[in-house]
Amino acid sequence: MRLVHHPVLCNYYVTYRCNAKCSFCDIWEKPSPYIQLADVEQNLRDLKKLGVSVIDFTGGEPLLHRQLPEFLALARELGFITTVTTNGLLYPKFAERLRGKVDMLHFSLDSSEREQHDRGRGVACYDFVLESIRVAKELGERPDILFTVFRQNLDQLEAVYRDITRPNGLMLILNPAFEYNGVDTGEQLTEAELDALSAFGKRPGVYLNEAFIELRRDGGNHVAAPVCRAASTTLVISPHNELVLPCYHLGTKSFPIEGRLHELYRSEPVQQLAALEGRLPQCEGCTINCYMQPSFAVETSKYFWQALPSTLKYNWYKGTWKRMLTR
Repeated sequence: MRLVHHPVLCNYYVTYRCNAKCSFCDIWEKPSPYIQLADVEQNLRDLKKLGVSVIDFTGGEPLLHRQLPEFLALARELGFITTVTTNGLLYPKFAERLRGKVDMLHFSLDSSEREQHDRGRGVACYDFVLESIRVAKELGERPDILFTVFRQNLDQLEAVYRDITRPNGLMLILNPAFEYNGVDTGEQLTEAELDALSAFGKRPGVYLNEAFIELRRDGGNHVAAPVCRAASTTLVISPHNELVLPCYHLGTKSFPIEGRLHELYRSEPVQQLAALEGRLPQCEGCTINCYMQPSFAVETSKYFWQALPSTLKYNWYKGTWKRMLTR
């Protein structure tokens, strides 16, 4: 049963440019402009009309955009929940300007060992993540550590939890490597490894959407009975000010927004393509976390109930539920 009939999340790509070269990501290879303030202002107003609650200003590396603090301030003024994920390279420099503007601030860290983390990210950013934690805490911020889980770094979870997140009072977010359109972003976890990850996710101060684990056990999204609701739950806006459907990773079609996002999203061509969410041939086996998470939240299914405890756990810890209730 569908519970929510409007989009809840916007993945707003401020640029595709990145100052890292992660081995499991190719976005940094793309040439890219930067989004414009006037477009952001108009699009945020339209996103509000469409019922969106959360704006994820993403990239690339979002902190490469010097106007990111202004975008965040606008979003907060309009009552959105804001989220930013960064590799930490630029956070210490811009931390003061970002202060109080990000509800969910994530620092990417995939190992407790400097060499292993930096090798995966393609740049020396481990020390910047630790410095970012220190600076953020000094400013009264409550960042999270986003740990992308591969088979080769699963053994690092304990040390990151013991030595970094728990002593600093941070939430450790477990982000299992995902697969889409035949592209594997890392060796997929075995059943035994999924069991171990699931058990780890039940610890205090750890967030793991248990539905992510179940979806992988089920072989991902199946086009005959799709779980994915990417296009109806999530709007993707590119740095070119285009609406991308059905999701960023497939990017089957892009529609120029031209100051009319509300009208465009409700238009027949967009809705026809949105209706194919999870049903396209390339959607078979997909497990992309950032689209599955909102998909699980808007429709009652076994995934909804498996996702609910961890979602409540995280929202209670972050206090975002208070802002949702007062919107």
